[in-house]
Amino acid sequence: MKNIYTFGRRPAQRNYTVKDLIGLKKTGERLTMCNPANEAEIQACVDAGIDLLTLWDVHLDMAREIAPTHFAGTAMNWGQFATNDEIMRHAIQCMENGADMYFTNHSYDVVEMLARESIPVQVHMGLVPSLSHWCGGLRAFGRTAEEAMQIHETFKRYENAGAFACEIECVAEDTLRLLNHRTSIVTISLGSGNAGDVIFLFMADICGEADNPPRHAHAFRDLGRLHRQMYQERVEALQEFQSEVRARNFPYRAQAISMHEGELDKLHEALDKI
Repeated sequence: MKNIYTFGRRPAQRNYTVKDLIGLKKTGERLTMCNPANEAEIQACVDAGIDLLTLWDVHLDMAREIAPTHFAGTAMNWGQFATNDEIMRHAIQCMENGADMYFTNHSYDVVEMLARESIPVQVHMGLVPSLSHWCGGLRAFGRTAEEAMQIHETFKRYENAGAFACEIECVAEDTLRLLNHRTSIVTISLGSGNAGDVIFLFMADICGEADNPPRHAHAFRDLGRLHRQMYQERVEALQEFQSEVRARNFPYRAQAISMHEGELDKLHEALDKI
């Protein structure tokens, strides 16, 4: 555990620092990343020993309560802000609130703007779903030498802009394995095989909760079945409640409150005198 000051100048500890993650490229150590979105999921990541968290800004305070020592990145949606000033203000606020890196899939200029302020910037390469119109739909990348070279050039442009980490999504494993040794950027593989510095998978995919999981997802458990079972149990409980109320059976005697012994007779006497 490393002693640090957060970007908001608060003393803290972290399991990994930015420098540690950069150093992974020399050791070959492989880390895990997940995206918890509520208290139970964050706690589960902590208890399971997941290394890194990626969070929406609205979950950052909650995560810092439950996982105060975890390296945690946060993100902005592509359409969340319209101007560079808004992006910068949001990034600084997130870092002040305990984030360790900031994700954007905006332009190289935005990445450079954030990096100039010493904000560890995470970017996105390969399949960027919100920009899939430009590539003809959802598909894999880097399956040809020409496209792999384009990814290499993008890595270099992001390096020059100051990016620290990159989610690299649905890129051919062979391509990422070759390029990972040729970039200083920490690579976070999502659907790009076993070649990144960090392996990232969505919580819903890991736990088997996704309705239509992508090809690169693997369900290690079947929580979807349990959710469906719980839903059915919930509906049946409500139906039984409804039925028993309509039949004037519920509340049962065990749930009713009775007067103290002898008090009912006293009440009858008092009412009879009215």
